Amino acid sequence: MTSPPSDPVSASPLLALRGAILAYLGVDATLARLMGGSLRLHDEPPRGAVPVYGVFGDAEIRDESVDGAARHAHTLSLVLYARPGSARSGLDAAERMADLLADAPLALSGHHLVTLRVARLVATRDPASGEARATLTLQAITEHRPA
Repeated sequence: MTSPPSDPVSASPLLALRGAILAYLGVDATLARLMGGSLRLHDEPPRGAVPVYGVFGDAEIRDESVDGAARHAHTLSLVLYARPGSARSGLDAAERMADLLADAPLALSGHHLVTLRVARLVATRDPASGEARATLTLQAITEHRPA
C-alpha cells in the first residue's frame, strides 16, 4: 500500500496547471485592464459579480505516461463572461489570455509543463439571458516532477 502524497495540491496536475495559469495571467496589466482592474478568474461565478470575469470551465486529464515518466494530457477551458451589450469585452479578454498562454513558460508546483497550446476560442450567447461568453480551450501536457 502506498502512502498518500504529502502535498495533495502539488500531486494534482490539474490544480498545479490552474495555479500556474493564475500566477502567470495575474501579472499582465493589459489583461487586468480588460477585466476591470485585476485578473478576475474564479472557480465558479462570484455572486453579484459584474463582468468581465472568467471561470475555470470543464477540464479533462488523461494518462499519457511514456518511458516511465508520469505524464498527463489536459484539456481545460476558461470561460469569460462579457459585459452586457458588449460581446467584444469578453472576446478581448479571451484573446489576450490566448496570446499570453500560447506556449507560455508556466511554472507548475510538483510538475513540469511539456507543452501548452490554445486549441480554440468560441464565442456564444445564452439564448435565454442574451449573455455573451467567450470560451478558451487549452491543451497541455504535464509531467510529474519527483520530489
